[in-house]
Amino acid sequence: MWTPYEKLRGHPQDFNVQYRFYSFEESGRPFLPAQGYRCDFAYQEDDIIETGIYMIHPEFEDNDGNIILDDTITINQKGTARMWISLPEMREEIHKYKIKIGTKGYFMEGSRRVGEVEVIKIVGLLSNK
Repeated sequence: MWTPYEKLRGHPQDFNVQYRFYSFEESGRPFLPAQGYRCDFAYQEDDIIETGIYMIHPEFEDNDGNIILDDTITINQKGTARMWISLPEMREEIHKYKIKIGTKGYFMEGSRRVGEVEVIKIVGLLSNK
């Protein structure tokens, strides 16, 4: 069973996204991940050679907006996820200025884009420590 990040970290997620994993034919993953998948994040407008990628991890929701607690089943190709910034100093220095409703980015595995995201809700981004 998955333990929600909010319980572990003591604060709400930073923001929520709508996501779509690329199919294998689009150079995506050969199979969909399960809850607990820890990809990285890149902003659509960034050149990752210059900026790098960021430790912002998803926590996937079911069709009703609840956290998926069964970490043995694969998640949907499309859906919503709660996003968690791992390094508080990056939240302060970069992300609170770049993340807004409509911001687009990617789920990353190394330098490879495996899915696309769009920010749909800001939650604790400006108040999490």
